[in-house]
Amino acid sequence: MRREETRTRAGTREWVGLAVLALPSLLVSVDLFVLLLALPELSADLAPTNNQQLWILDIYGFLLSGFLITMGTVGDRIGRRRLLLIGAVAFGAASVLAAYATSPEMLIAARALLGIAGATLGPSTLALIGSMFPDPKQRAMAIGVWLVCLMGGIAVGPLVGGVMLAHFWWGSVFLLAVPAMALLLLVGPALLPEHRDPTPGRLDLVSVALSLAAILPAIYGLKELARDGWEPVPAAVLVTGIAVGVAFVRRQRNLPHPLLDLRLFADRGFSTALVSMLVNTMLPGATMVLITQHLQLVEGLSPLDAGVWMLPAVLTGIVSVQVAPLAARRIRPAYLIAAGMAVAVSGLLVITASGGAAGLITGFSLINLGAGPLITLGTNLVVGSVPPEKAGSAAAISQTSNEFGFALGIATMGSVGAAIYRGQLADTLPAGVPAGPANDTLAGAAATARELPGPLAEALLTAARDAFTSGLHVVAAISAVMLAGVAVAAITLLRHVPPLGTEPTKG
Repeated sequence: MRREETRTRAGTREWVGLAVLALPSLLVSVDLFVLLLALPELSADLAPTNNQQLWILDIYGFLLSGFLITMGTVGDRIGRRRLLLIGAVAFGAASVLAAYATSPEMLIAARALLGIAGATLGPSTLALIGSMFPDPKQRAMAIGVWLVCLMGGIAVGPLVGGVMLAHFWWGSVFLLAVPAMALLLLVGPALLPEHRDPTPGRLDLVSVALSLAAILPAIYGLKELARDGWEPVPAAVLVTGIAVGVAFVRRQRNLPHPLLDLRLFADRGFSTALVSMLVNTMLPGATMVLITQHLQLVEGLSPLDAGVWMLPAVLTGIVSVQVAPLAARRIRPAYLIAAGMAVAVSGLLVITASGGAAGLITGFSLINLGAGPLITLGTNLVVGSVPPEKAGSAAAISQTSNEFGFALGIATMGSVGAAIYRGQLADTLPAGVPAGPANDTLAGAAATARELPGPLAEALLTAARDAFTSGLHVVAAISAVMLAGVAVAAITLLRHVPPLGTEPTKG
């Protein structure tokens, strides 16, 4: 028994290989967040239109979301290490292209290539972790390390971006990922094992087309509805994406080798963890966006200062995802996830009663503290509950769920916050303020205030900030109720999952 257990446990090579996988994840995460800081300087240099500026920001996420499922399945077919190395070459080349872009169109094209290349990295990395660490205890720890690197990028992204933009041109922020991709290409073949599905079948190109035609319109529709409110065109695009998605699912049921194996969802642990993580990404994700806007537009902090204020919450999340796998060796994941959701709910309740930065960051720190068990153990459940040959598909489904959760949260909860803002401001708008942007967004109110006399401008800003804060409070309250539901679902549906490293109880 001891000899068999030793063979299934990862050794030094696997842990060094994990570092090779985690470093690119850290720098890619940094790369995503520094773009927001670079946008003003970039816009001054390339002079994009408003529409082009939005596409520079969004095209990466659209294509990343659209290609995740396809790339996860391609990795299962041709080999995850091979796909990862191909993706590293493409990501590095696209990063250089973006750094030296000479026009908005060139930068949009480079960001599109980055999105497609990025879709190869995440599923391949997570699937390789699942294959390299078959022992449940080690796999959960390895996933925790990988998640720490992703979250670490969020923490240091604004700081690194601020330093680089202070000393170099805007394109330098895109070059951050290039050394990591080069390292991956140099040492990856020696340290990372190759894994693939031995009987993959032929890739169904019709399913690939249907998946893109479903995911891209759905994500686009959700983002546009979140940005501009309920408009007929994005609503129609969203409905079209959903309709194509139904056709995609029907086709998968009839294929011997589907692009998306629907049988994976028959596993209760897989489905429960997936839905729970989607809801967790959807609700606190939307709250996080509103908090960052509050820090800048209500508290008056710069983007860099707002990022520094968010550091305690990010660091709390990093600690949580590292501690959760250790605790799960003695406590069932269902109880840890439910307890974590209770802590997250308490953080949301703190936010509902807070009006200042300190209270908001305290609440957001509690949210991140509570989310750690679900993020780490849920990802472990998704990857560990499927056959090894389907690990790439499972990882892609998990990451696609996260992308949808974030977009859906911004669209729904953002709309709720906007509705509260408009309703309250309509009742408190000072006399003499013209109708227009101030009635729609807090940023619009700030722009309008700059055109008004001092006392009237201050009255408008006070009313708008109060209305925005009320919207944040309502969103946090709704999120608290729904996360409480996730806690109940975890206790009910994941109770059969034993502590890490132990056998399930029979009967």
